[in-house]
Parts: sequence; C-alpha cells; structure tokens
Amino acid sequence: MDSPSGHCPPAAAPSRAKLPLGIVFSTALFCGEGAAATVLCLSYSHSDDRFWLALTIFFMLCPSVLVQLTLTFVHRDISRDRPLVLLMHLLQLGPVIRCMEALLVYCKSGKEEEPYVTITRKRWLRKGYEVEMEQEVGHSERRLATHRNAFKRMAVIQAFLGSTPQLTVQLYISVLEKYVPVARAVLMAICLVSVTYGALVCNILAIQVKYDDYKVQLRPLAFLCIVLWRSLEISTRVAVLVLFSTVFKHWIIPIALANLLVVFFLPWVQFWRSGTRLPDNIEKNFSHVGTVVVLCAFTLLYASINMFCWSAVQLKLADRDLIDKSQNWGRLAVYYVARLAENTALVILWYFFKTDVYENVCTPLLVVQLLLGYCLGIYFMLLFFQYLHPCRQLFRHNVADFLHCVCCRQHPPGTPLCLEAPFEPGVRHSIV
Repeated sequence: MDSPSGHCPPAAAPSRAKLPLGIVFSTALFCGEGAAATVLCLSYSHSDDRFWLALTIFFMLCPSVLVQLTLTFVHRDISRDRPLVLLMHLLQLGPVIRCMEALLVYCKSGKEEEPYVTITRKRWLRKGYEVEMEQEVGHSERRLATHRNAFKRMAVIQAFLGSTPQLTVQLYISVLEKYVPVARAVLMAICLVSVTYGALVCNILAIQVKYDDYKVQLRPLAFLCIVLWRSLEISTRVAVLVLFSTVFKHWIIPIALANLLVVFFLPWVQFWRSGTRLPDNIEKNFSHVGTVVVLCAFTLLYASINMFCWSAVQLKLADRDLIDKSQNWGRLAVYYVARLAENTALVILWYFFKTDVYENVCTPLLVVQLLLGYCLGIYFMLLFFQYLHPCRQLFRHNVADFLHCVCCRQHPPGTPLCLEAPFEPGVRHSIV
C-alpha cells in the first residue's frame, strides 16, 4: 500500500521528546512492591514465621538484583566512571536514579537547539494507506529511548521473576490462614498490577519487533482489551495453581518444573536441530560462554512468562533478533487449548480432593468462575487480534480466517497459517 498522494516522503522533522510516563510508572511499581514486601516481612518477623519470611525476602531481592544488572547492562555503565549510579545500584535503588535521569533529560529537551544524531524512517498506517515519515532524532530523544528500552525490560523481569511468584506465595499463605492482613492485601494488589503491566509490555515489544518499520500506537480501546485479557489470564492461572497446591503439596513442584523446563529447552532443541551458530550480536565484548549465559537467562525469563501467560513471541535462537517474526495461529491455539485443559484438570482434582479449609466457600461456583474467567481472557485476546491490533491491516490471515479453516476443513493439512511482518531493511529492535 502506498501513500494516497503518491509523493515522496516529507522532509524530516525534529522529533519531540515525550513525557516518560512508562518509566515513572515502572519505578513506582518497583518501589511500591519493595516497600509493601518490607512491611510484610516485618510482620512475619514479629510472628516468627521464618519460612514465609524467607520466601518473601527471596522473591523481593532476587528480581531486584536482576533488575539492577539489566539496567547496568543496557546503559553500559561498567566501563564508565559513574560511582554514584553504581552505588545506587548496589543499594538496589538503580531504578530511582535512572528515573530521575530520564526526567532530567526530558526537562532539558527542547530548551535549546541540538544537532540531530540520526534520521529515522517509519511507516504509519492511516485509513488503509501507508504514509512514510522521517524524523530527526536528537541526543535527548535518543537518551530517553535508551531509558525506555531499559525500563521495558525491567518491567518484564520484575513482573515474571518477582511479582508473579510473590503473588502466588502470598495468595497461598492467605488461603491456608483464611485471613488477609492489610499489608499482604496491598502487596498482592501491587503484584497483580505489576504482572499485568509486564504482560502488556510483552505485547508492545512483540509488535515493535515484528513490525519494526512501522510506527506502532495502541488505541485506548486496544490498551483496555489487553489489560482485561492479561489480568484475567494471569489471575485465574495463579488462583488455579494455588488451590491445587493447597491439596497436592508434593505434586505442584514437579508440575511447575515440567512447565518451566519444557518451555526452557524447546528453543534450544530447535536451535540444535537447525545446526546454526549462536548469534554474535548480543554483546561485542562477550565470549562464547558469556553469550550462552545471557541466552540461558533470556530463555529462563521466556519460560517463566509462558508458565503464567502467553509470551506473545516465539524464541528463535538462530535469528539475530532472537525471535520468530511470523505469527503462527497454530502455536497460539495449541498453547491456549493445552493451558485451558491443564487448568481444568488441576481445578477438578482440587474440587474432588479438597479439605475442610473450604467449607465456607461455594466450591462448584468457584470452579465455574475460574474456568469462565480464563475463557473470558481468551475471548478478549481474540477480540484484540481480530479488531484492535494496530497492524491488523498487514495480516495475511486473521482470527476469523483461522477459525473458518479449522471448522470447515478447507485449509490443506500441514500448511501453517502465518501472519508475517513485511521485511524491510532498516533499524532493528533487539529484544535482549
């Protein structure tokens, strides 16, 4: 599709810096979750609950350390003389100083004319046409873009390596004790917001990487649809795992490990079968072992995401961008069918073997609510891809086409339905 006017792209215009609201929100979630977890730890310490105290501290500190390493890695501060910033990272307050830096850059931008660093060329989808735009990117905008990329990765790490397990543990404690103190309720609420935001960031990153040459903007209705989809999907998944673990304490560990290890090793098996070499664009100064360590950490994050929700991307370790840019409806369907079947099996087993802890709960209604909640999340996912996806005009096939082919058997067997992003040379987004 070409521009309706058929003219050349307009001259490059200066790019205006936007208020880094995502950075501020990620920092607020990080600080709020840390403060709420600290207050709850003091409560566990006073009541001498050492086991719950240890778990709460672990799921508070472990992702915090990974967040500091991620921010340092993206900004490449190890080789730079910035003692104050490194000290703040050692004190686990790196996001705070980074947020202050981003706000300072934003406040200074636009006050004086600065030379542009580069010119970016993006395509806009407007009313069925592609309009190519060029923008001059100055130093301030480039620094803010680096901060935004770092905080997006921070939000995903915090959500799925910290907030999700923390939410699961605290909900498990609340079910056993049949009591939810204010500090624990606040922590669980912040964790749920954090993991929903992390899943939203996963969707945005997936769209940006797959459609790298297009300017992607989510409409408010699409944003709301993703929030409903992700919050229902994750909350019902966590509730099912918690209920099952209260009855089958020794079985939940192998089930969780099986979920984690299968998704962890699947990209590596596909990579070994392809016979290609490891990508060499992760970091120039990394050795072969360092590259493998970074890829393993990235694959662990990918497996952790898929344990609770759809990751929105498929890893492809042989590719320089590390992801498969073709959207295969078959993989998406297999994931949600398998996850719905697993949730159904776990909640039914809990229903038949439940203990007296749930004597004051209408358990049949709870089972129906959990399954309907997960199905409702799938409905919002289909609604987003069918009507609200910002690049749906580029789809070769949509949800309705796939369902029509599956139901009517008109599609040749063995031929995958792919939604491929058009390939154009240009600046690439790296997902690492």
